[in-house]
Amino acid sequence: MRVLGINAVFHDPAAALVVDGSIVSAAEEERFSRRKHGKRPVPFSTWELPEQAARWCLRQAGLEPADLDAVAYSYDPDLALQPDGDLATDGWEGLRTLFARRAPLFLKTALPGLDSTRVRFVPHHVAHAASAYLAAPHSSSAVLVLDGRGERGSHLAGHARDGRLEILASQRLPHSLGLLYEELTEHLGFLRSSDEYKVMALAAYAEPALLPRFRDLVQTDGQGGFRTLPVDWETFAPRASSGQLGDPHSVLAASVQARVEEVLLELAHWLQARTGERALTMAGGVALNCVANARLEREGPFSEIWVQPASGDSGTALGAALWLAQELDDSIQPMQTAALGLGQSESEVAAALEVARVPYERPADLADAVAGVIAADGVVAWVQGRSEFGPRALGHRSLLANPSRAENLARLNDIKGREQFRPIAPMVLEERAGEIFEGRLPSPYMLFTHRVKDGWRGRIPAVVHVDGTARIQTVNAEAEPLLARMLRAFECSSGLPVVVNTSLNTAGRPMVDDARDALECFGSTPVDALAIGPYLVRRPA
Repeated sequence: MRVLGINAVFHDPAAALVVDGSIVSAAEEERFSRRKHGKRPVPFSTWELPEQAARWCLRQAGLEPADLDAVAYSYDPDLALQPDGDLATDGWEGLRTLFARRAPLFLKTALPGLDSTRVRFVPHHVAHAASAYLAAPHSSSAVLVLDGRGERGSHLAGHARDGRLEILASQRLPHSLGLLYEELTEHLGFLRSSDEYKVMALAAYAEPALLPRFRDLVQTDGQGGFRTLPVDWETFAPRASSGQLGDPHSVLAASVQARVEEVLLELAHWLQARTGERALTMAGGVALNCVANARLEREGPFSEIWVQPASGDSGTALGAALWLAQELDDSIQPMQTAALGLGQSESEVAAALEVARVPYERPADLADAVAGVIAADGVVAWVQGRSEFGPRALGHRSLLANPSRAENLARLNDIKGREQFRPIAPMVLEERAGEIFEGRLPSPYMLFTHRVKDGWRGRIPAVVHVDGTARIQTVNAEAEPLLARMLRAFECSSGLPVVVNTSLNTAGRPMVDDARDALECFGSTPVDALAIGPYLVRRPA
């Protein structure tokens, strides 16, 4: 079966293609439109159809819209109906529902030749869940989904066995951990529904002194659900704007973060008791909270935790496609990599370099040449293979730097135009990670934080956050041979088996995707070299 998945209702519009149970491609629309999170400066911008991403997914497989057996849309408008059958009337939700109901028509317009009768609606949280339990390497697992909202709920807990999901609990709105975190994000002066990771970083700068009060405001119910009472944020800290953050804001961030972690643990214990499973699979925006994931791994009841790399709403495109393929009796193959996006051939890259009229070379050993630049304290833009699906740069669209210089944290945040309190991450060979970091290993998708061992904190200060942790990426040499060779070459030059890895983009812009994006970013930032395909572009002295 050839199944196209679509997310186009909330934010992060995306498309994914599953053929005969195998994931062929998946990409966010922002990589093509160059609008981060798919947002446009017009009303209702969150409902952008992933037209370019969907067309690219089909081209990747040599398919036309008419060749599709089914299209899975990750929102069910019937679930957004009020009990009396009327459309939800809370403004945005009613409009979302109207849009979703017209999705078959809109998709047929965007993809000429598509049979609109083949469009199926998949409930938002079921799509999130499927993106985890069907993509994970487990035949059975407990399933936990937490996000802001989907139709009329914010949470799903279930038990997956042999590809089928039994829903054990769900949480109705307005109670939502995701919306609670969004409200805090906005109160701290950041962008709601996209900057939550900044709050997570800020939380490390203080102790959760307000935790007892948030235990009263956010409570689990002992039945797999929870309650979130309205929060008067001004009573805890004044509303902030850029550059106005102080100690009260850090304390507030730390307190909410700590309570979210506790709630996850409480829900996980309930779920494990109901399912008896040793493995937990997770998705939804809250599952991108790597600090909470790490605590759940340390203190929770599950011995295995697998988190969907694209846990945000973009991942529902993949989950919807997997779920519908399963319903159509395909045998689903687990997700092998997050590198599911655009890739370019050597000739395409060379043509882009010629058009840009930049001098470039083709080193005999690109990995060794890049390691030399980094060892000399240069910053390298690294563009290799297919782009990552999801928000993490995993060594395909990355900025690489030397972790031994503490100054490189500020330097990279300046290059990217980011707040200086935000950390940058380390990349390390899988077989070396246990020498340096404590925590769940391997960690190929940067979805957990790890404590940096005492003997290493002073050696790699650029990637150690203020709380002594790092969000690491482990590199498997078989899966990523070029990255592994670069890491080994860097260790030969520097004595360090770790390299800084942060996403290749600047503030407010999506990660680069193709060669043109990479050249534009390289041309506008003080980066020393660009390694793209087999070629190396050096910044003139």
